[in-house]
Amino acid sequence: MAATGGKAIASGDRTWARSAPPLAVSSVDCSPARPPRAVVSASPRGEIVPTTQKGADLSDIAPGSRWKDLSERLRLSFKDPSLLRQALVHTSYLNENPGIDVGSNERLEFLGDAALGVVVAQQLYDEYPDVDEGTLTELRAHLVRRDTLARAAARFDLGDYLQLGRGEDAAGGRKRPTNLARAYEAVIGAIFLDGGLVRVRSFVKRTLKPELSGLRSGTMPHDPKSRLQEVIQSHWQTTPTYKLVKTEGPDHARRFTVQVVVNTRVLGTGDGRSKQTAEKEAAQEALETIAREGKAPSVS
Repeated sequence: MAATGGKAIASGDRTWARSAPPLAVSSVDCSPARPPRAVVSASPRGEIVPTTQKGADLSDIAPGSRWKDLSERLRLSFKDPSLLRQALVHTSYLNENPGIDVGSNERLEFLGDAALGVVVAQQLYDEYPDVDEGTLTELRAHLVRRDTLARAAARFDLGDYLQLGRGEDAAGGRKRPTNLARAYEAVIGAIFLDGGLVRVRSFVKRTLKPELSGLRSGTMPHDPKSRLQEVIQSHWQTTPTYKLVKTEGPDHARRFTVQVVVNTRVLGTGDGRSKQTAEKEAAQEALETIAREGKAPSVS
């Protein structure tokens, strides 16, 4: 659509204004269902000048009452509420709204991942003084894996507060485990910046209480294949592959040799009278390899 004089020019998702200054066009519907777009206004000389919504506190994205409700659900009080709001901005929202003057939650997620790792490691170190480093690594992987964090986020309906693009929202993004887990970590990053590691520790112990209690009662999976899968998914976001490399012996005394591979690296080898037994031995050796080399040996 084009216009002359003091009328507006629309181009895609943007509205342009020219002539008859000072003319400005702003978003009418700022609800979460229809987030605001970029705004372009006219300069005193009638030039077309792109501007952006000021979103430092994201007050234009969702009503303040929603964030107050979320703070109450989290049982948190933020000195800087914009940090909590920032933690819920998904990249898909920005892709569809490039003029919004705010970044995604990815940087907070990065910070939160580190803070979460420190808190969980110290909690396990203090609570299990007689457990070796390899087992502590497995326990930590169990607590910080995607599905655990997504489950914690779902307990206080964090997905309902995510700022998503329309496509991601329509595709079920509010319930997607990856989105929930990353948002949980981003919230932890926001808590760390707002109140430090002490508040992060309190939040993590409270929101992961069922999982921490489960470890104390011994309900964590003890099968080495299950434990290895959790560790691999936590560190490399992939799954291990088991390869049968040798079969020998007569039918009544057959033995199998299996390797467990992550990407292109063999992390463990096992053998047994059944493929399942061989796979478990390979998984146990892989866990020992990971513990020996550190939490993230090279697997490329």
